[in-house]
Amino acid sequence: MMKRKGIFIAIVCAFITPSANAVPAVVKYVVDGDTFSAGVKLQDDTMVSVRVRLRNVDTPELHGECVDEIVAANVAKNRLAELLPVDSVVELENIKDDKYLGRIDANVRDSRGRDIGRVLIREGLGRAYSGGKRKTWCK
Repeated sequence: MMKRKGIFIAIVCAFITPSANAVPAVVKYVVDGDTFSAGVKLQDDTMVSVRVRLRNVDTPELHGECVDEIVAANVAKNRLAELLPVDSVVELENIKDDKYLGRIDANVRDSRGRDIGRVLIREGLGRAYSGGKRKTWCK
């Protein structure tokens, strides 16, 4: 599994057309408060679909451990959908492999240049995150 995941991300990252260290992507749909699906054009004009996890933020889980977490997760998901409407173009930066096959981690900027993870943190819908064990959202 790890080998396939590494091959997938290597292929995607190797063939993405670089644009001033940022890669344009088209939002397809929002998965949860910190993940969305996007179409990314490779250098040969092939479009690939990939899930993108915001690198710098952790939001509550939709299948959380308590009612408060689940409610907060839906609020975060809805806000991410407002920030990243379907068919909007975003810029992916600092793209890295993720622990799940078919998903990458990236900093994401919208058309106004806003770092979407920081927006969610500033609005209290997520926490700064740089990997490792997540803190609970339940009281």
